[in-house]
Amino acid sequence: MPWREIVAKAAAFLAARAVPDAQTAAELLAARLLGRSRGFLAAALEQEASPRQLEAMRRGMRRLVVGEPLQYVLGEWDFRSLTLKCDRRALIPRPETEQLVTRVLARLRARPVGAPPPFVVDVGTGTGAIILSIAKEFAGDAVFLGTDVSEDAVALAKENAARCALEGRVRFAVADGLDDFDEPGVIDVIVSNPPYIESAVCEKLDPRVLDYEPRLALDGGATGLDFYERYLGDALHLLKPGGAVFFEIGESQGAAVAGLMESYGFTDVRVERDFADLDRYAMATLP
Repeated sequence: MPWREIVAKAAAFLAARAVPDAQTAAELLAARLLGRSRGFLAAALEQEASPRQLEAMRRGMRRLVVGEPLQYVLGEWDFRSLTLKCDRRALIPRPETEQLVTRVLARLRARPVGAPPPFVVDVGTGTGAIILSIAKEFAGDAVFLGTDVSEDAVALAKENAARCALEGRVRFAVADGLDDFDEPGVIDVIVSNPPYIESAVCEKLDPRVLDYEPRLALDGGATGLDFYERYLGDALHLLKPGGAVFFEIGESQGAAVAGLMESYGFTDVRVERDFADLDRYAMATLP
């Protein structure tokens, strides 16, 4: 059977079972099995699938039908310029988070000529998407560290560092937030996409999220603000004067997170919107 027919039948099968973006899912499954990007799939659609490829396609479709996210089925996902290994050890990288990286890079590139190499820490690194992208795209000398309370997530982040040839540029450590830092005033930038969904809302999430992605990376406590309160307190102690925090936030949390930043004494507090015109990023500077 040619791949063109397989993809068409797969898309129809998935759509009939309410799998989101069924056509895209079918094409990405086929592209993965053919070792091609989706953009170059069309050139291979007249090829005949082997029995092994056909069975692998069916296995992937079955996993999608029972609700497993496409990213986990594929085993990898693109984030900015990187293709990262993606599995149930960590949260799936989202497009919105790519713009958090853009804001950190702008800050780093605006540093004065001759300034010492910056120390950048990504708290709750997950797949390593944020810190690996910053390290990949920042041309200057710097120290990059990703931390996560989950040993499994840190193992995945290290695998991604090796996959992206960045293992010599980025370090990872198992740590509960910033607790392992003893020396004050050593960090230039703290960045995080922390758990920010209210506990009660977590229970109502799409099963494709709730049943597969780590609850630890989603649940931000009763108000969704637990981690901001904790990280901001740590940041006061650990940031250098003029250092900055960059957080991803929930769409209804802009005013609350900005208020927390101001109450801790941060200046230049800003809340910015994502491409969907929703509050998504909160930034501030330590005087």
